[in-house]
Amino acid sequence: MTRERKYKKRHCKYCESKVDFIDYKDINALKFSLSERFKIMPRRLTGNCKKHQELVATAIKRARQAALIPYIVDRKNVVESPFDSIK
Repeated sequence: MTRERKYKKRHCKYCESKVDFIDYKDINALKFSLSERFKIMPRRLTGNCKKHQELVATAIKRARQAALIPYIVDRKNVVESPFDSIK
């Protein structure tokens, strides 16, 4: 018995555009790899390959360290779109 996938196979957008380096200062590119609560989304959801997922994770961690992206989002102060505050 074979199990069917619950999600479709995605392709790495960074491999298709031949990106070698992901800059931590480019918040608009990083926000597609973050959830609503600013958690790093897994490879199976974003479709990134292993190499680019590691680069994205490193860039997000550097952006958090530089205070460009928050570490956590407060549950009490719910915002509809947290990415609107990032510019």
